[in-house]
Amino acid sequence: MTTCWESGFIEFKLDFAATKNLAISRRCCSDDFSAGGHIWRSKNVKAIFECFVMGRDGEPSSEHSVRTSVLVYPPDGYSANRGWGLPQFVRRSDLERDYLTTDGFVTFMLGVIVLQQRDNDPIPVPASDIAGHLGRLLDCADGSDVVFSVSGEKFSAHKAVLAACSPVFKAQLFGSMAEAKMRCITLHDIKPKTFQVLLRFMYTDELPRDDEIQSSSNNIDLFQNLLVAADMYHLYRLKLMCARKLWDCVSAETVAEVLSCAEMYNCSELKSTCLDYFVLEENFKIAVLTDGYFQLMQSFPSVIDEIRARRRFDRQT
Repeated sequence: MTTCWESGFIEFKLDFAATKNLAISRRCCSDDFSAGGHIWRSKNVKAIFECFVMGRDGEPSSEHSVRTSVLVYPPDGYSANRGWGLPQFVRRSDLERDYLTTDGFVTFMLGVIVLQQRDNDPIPVPASDIAGHLGRLLDCADGSDVVFSVSGEKFSAHKAVLAACSPVFKAQLFGSMAEAKMRCITLHDIKPKTFQVLLRFMYTDELPRDDEIQSSSNNIDLFQNLLVAADMYHLYRLKLMCARKLWDCVSAETVAEVLSCAEMYNCSELKSTCLDYFVLEENFKIAVLTDGYFQLMQSFPSVIDEIRARRRFDRQT
């Protein structure tokens, strides 16, 4: 047996102003990235984690940098609702004073070195790159046999790929429905951008990176629409990925709107985390004054009852 290591790094640009509304212990997340054949946030991974802040001059900070010893991630006691790693890495005041750039961002470099025990194999096998091949197939449209029209925009695709991912598309494209015989299918109740992201996910199993989305408000709109589409086409993994992205964007101003989406499209995981968010008094006082909370009261009064019940239970315990 030999010990091998593989590494992965990501540049994480933090919108500093957007974090000021986050409650203590809340987290904001970078995109997932690959290291040693694992998507980071994987379980039971033996790794070394390192992090440092980039200065305004583009050079790494020597004062605020750290490299851990070998640990198994995630650590004991990890909860999906709480972050883990370096809870006292750098003070917010230091970030604002020394590292905040004129465009309002602080840049972190995050790295993971994954340690792996391997047999002495003289013929190593590279990681799968099927997602890259399918993504290029989608881009060039070679062999496409169906076209979708969404608000006038055209998207070429391959029936077999869509049918393999979604039972709804399988019925639509190969069943007795009229669309099965049509070369061009018009879709309603979905936006072109949403369908574009949905289509690419079915080919690559990936969501767009954060830097491909313009703002946090666009994040919420896109991932709410995408969650609706994922529910419509029975793409359960995509639905949960959208739920996690929405949760990462939640604030006291948006939590009621996100909770409405979770309730309407039966996403129990997202609903539960949103209900928990209302337990903190500082969150509740802001959220109840938003338009989203008023609409939640009108559309889902039973959810308001659940919020009150959770708050009562929290006070009693």
